[in-house]
Amino acid sequence: MVTKSFLIITLVFVMILIQPSMALSGSLGSGLVSMLTKELSIKPDQATGGAGSIFKFAKGKLSADNFSKVTAAMPEVNKLIESAPKAGGLGQGLTKLTGGQLGGVAGLAGSFKSLGLESGMANKFVPVILKYAESKGGSGVMNILSGVLK
Repeated sequence: MVTKSFLIITLVFVMILIQPSMALSGSLGSGLVSMLTKELSIKPDQATGGAGSIFKFAKGKLSADNFSKVTAAMPEVNKLIESAPKAGGLGQGLTKLTGGQLGGVAGLAGSFKSLGLESGMANKFVPVILKYAESKGGSGVMNILSGVLK
């Protein structure tokens, strides 16, 4: 009896520990991250971090109302933002020097470099992200993002 109870408790504990990672990989792996890895021939962690960087950039440019429309259509956006590399490096320095006007997502060069991606990859992420946004939230959500990512 004690062994059976211990086994059940252990199983429940293990499920609680792995649930967040399963939820993230499941919801993202079958959607945007999967599209990015397939279309851009990159690794899942690069897709996750790169998309997170782009959504973090977009969040900074969008009104709270428009960003909530994006997250309503794509709830995984907040998890992606959490996975974005921390700001720093060349991209951040150039963005500060230019007063934040480094040509949109081009200012993410440092983040993409820290993921092992060329700085120009940020521009390759955008069409994939917009296609995914349209599939999840229609042309309205795609246009919201398109306005700040192009």
